[in-house]
Amino acid sequence: METPTIEAIEAWTTPLFVTQLADHEFLKDALLAHVYQRQAAQENTVDSDIAVLAKHNLSESRLDFLEDDVPEVMELRRMVEEMVADVALEMNHQHWPEDSEAYAHVIESWYHITKNGGYHDAHSHPNCSWCGIYYLDPGEATLEGRNGINRFYDPRVNAEHYADPGTAYLGGQGFWDFAPKEGQVVIFPSYLKHSALPYFGQKDRIVVAFNCVIELD
Repeated sequence: METPTIEAIEAWTTPLFVTQLADHEFLKDALLAHVYQRQAAQENTVDSDIAVLAKHNLSESRLDFLEDDVPEVMELRRMVEEMVADVALEMNHQHWPEDSEAYAHVIESWYHITKNGGYHDAHSHPNCSWCGIYYLDPGEATLEGRNGINRFYDPRVNAEHYADPGTAYLGGQGFWDFAPKEGQVVIFPSYLKHSALPYFGQKDRIVVAFNCVIELD
C-alpha cells in the first residue's frame, strides 16, 4: 500500500517580530528629555482619553508623539516606519503585485511613563494593521519576576480546551511574555491582545508605542 503524502498547512499563524533599535544609545537621552517635557505639559494623566479605566498609575500622551518636530523623534519615526515596512513585505510580498513597494505610515503614537504599581489591562489596537512597542527605558522591569512585562495572549480562544501530547505544539500557557530590554522593539499584528503587567520599581518604566498602516506604490 502506498503511503499517502500529508501536507502541512500553517493556517491562522500569528507572527511577532523583535529587534534592537540600531541608534538607541544615540537617541535615548534626547527622547527621554522630550518625553518628560511633554509629560510636564499634559492636561490629563491619560491625555489620549482612551480606555482610561484600563490604565493605572501611568502617564499617556496624546496619540501624536512621533509627529513632534524634534530631530530625534523624527529619526525614531523614520526607523520604525522602515522596520514595519520590512515586516509587511516579509509577510505579504507573495500577495502583492510584482515589483510593488511597501510604505508604512505611523498614524498613532504615544508614550507610557509607568510608575510603581502601574499597569495596562489587556487590549488590542483597532484601525491599523501593524503595531509596535519600543522600550525606551524599561526601568526595573524583569521577565523573571513578570514585573512590568508586555504579555501577548493566544488569539485562538479555544486552543486550551483540551491538553494531551497531541496538543503540545500549541504552547500550553496561552500567552507569550517578552523580556523588557532597553532599545528593543516588538512589532505585532493589531488584532493581538496584549497587556502591560503590574510594574514595581522606583525608576520610571518608559515605552513608546505606535500604530501603522501600509500602502503600496
